[in-house]
Amino acid sequence: MADYDVVVIGAGCGGVSAGALLAAQGRKVLVLEQSDLVGGCCSTFEREGFRFDLGASIVEVISSIEEAFRRLGTTFQDEVELIPCDPVYSCVLRDGTRVDVPLSLEGTAEALSRLSETDGKNYHEFAGRMGGFLAETRKGFFTSPMNGFGDLLRVFARTPGLLRYRELFTGSYQSVLGRYFKDSRVLETMSFQSWYVGLPPELAPGVFSILGYSEHEGVWYPRGGMVSIPEALARCGRERGMELQLGAAVRRVLVSGGRVRGVVLEDGTEVTCHAVVSDINARTLYLELVGEEHLPPLVRYGISSYQPSISAVMLCLGVDYEPPLSAHHTIITAPFEEMNDYWWNRCLKGLPPREQFGLLCWPTMSDPSLAPEGHHVLNVILMGPYRLEGTDWDREKRGFLEEAVSWLSRKAVPGLEEHVEVAEILTPLDYERRLRNPGGAIYGLQQDLSAQIVFRPRSRSRAVRGLYLAGASTHPGGGVPTTIGSGIIAADLVDRYE
Repeated sequence: MADYDVVVIGAGCGGVSAGALLAAQGRKVLVLEQSDLVGGCCSTFEREGFRFDLGASIVEVISSIEEAFRRLGTTFQDEVELIPCDPVYSCVLRDGTRVDVPLSLEGTAEALSRLSETDGKNYHEFAGRMGGFLAETRKGFFTSPMNGFGDLLRVFARTPGLLRYRELFTGSYQSVLGRYFKDSRVLETMSFQSWYVGLPPELAPGVFSILGYSEHEGVWYPRGGMVSIPEALARCGRERGMELQLGAAVRRVLVSGGRVRGVVLEDGTEVTCHAVVSDINARTLYLELVGEEHLPPLVRYGISSYQPSISAVMLCLGVDYEPPLSAHHTIITAPFEEMNDYWWNRCLKGLPPREQFGLLCWPTMSDPSLAPEGHHVLNVILMGPYRLEGTDWDREKRGFLEEAVSWLSRKAVPGLEEHVEVAEILTPLDYERRLRNPGGAIYGLQQDLSAQIVFRPRSRSRAVRGLYLAGASTHPGGGVPTTIGSGIIAADLVDRYE
């Protein structure tokens, strides 16, 4: 007799949502997490009275999160206090121009009109198009399995309205936005958002151009930090019988006769089960935990061909003044051409992001409780290569931190250098060590057109029976709502087949 019906490897948003939903089905579930925190890239840690988010900084397009809590017999809003963010962001353009982008569509059109009257008018057409697409995706696209072209066809058959948006599935982020906007500075206000999926504008899939609209349906910050979301899922799961064990890293997935039999922890403990849901990187799962000896040659080749997503450098700053900012998010941006050039001529060549672009998060604007009274938290996310040419991040991190703070003081946050009390830097090596993500990947696997939807690792393994995948490595990809959507998919598949 097995110890558990299901063992979940990893308590990121995908794993903890799958575990909670499986427990709600009446199954005996154990979630194993190698670190001392739930949430993975959606977690929060404390230093000297300041609470810093480890990766994710807000939530939007929350329908899949709401669906998960609905299935747990509650609501997202009842379990997590959501603080609305308005403006949704402020942009610091390459030429120094600052543009505050409000929540309202009319206000956004007015802000863009000050850069280009024509593009400001075109924003209404863009918003209408993207609003229609978002409405169609809410009918199940992000919570439906994509384990093959049959699943894809069934989604389109169930939601034929998606076919009206074919250009979003075949074009790039840059090409889609170029249909609506011509002014380089207007485009620059939307250029950084392509990095939300870890790619420059010319490589990011066109479906993500929706981000220029979706933010205006609501952006929220959870009180207490981003970890409040996975903590709420874990709490609901425990209330339904789910067991959660922190500090429990899995060394091996037990496979016999082509089927999972359980897992072995790093301390040698063996746990048997009928099914395993993996929330860790798919390459690590198959090549290290399952083992190549249990994989057909085609699967070994296929899983080895996936590339880790881009990593990041995060500056965690505790400051003793109110920073001169106007929004929860400030995007220090650059034109599309520079964004693309950074990918090809710096990132892929191992050159760090010195004065490029980044996302500056001011969470204490929304939730002052994250810092001591009179103090504030700033989190700065810069896209960075995992490997550095001629050196490594351990040698460069302190000098990079000092240079980056100086750059921020000149570019976006006057006076910052004189007011930093606590400073920590998380590099791609730190993300790899803390989260055990190969290459420090923050989105699991690269998310270009060749690794989207049916081309990502399947949510239900064909190589190993009883093995299911959730998290950023599988459909619908990296991000808080999408990984929770993957947890819903995995729980549904276990319910169908086990």
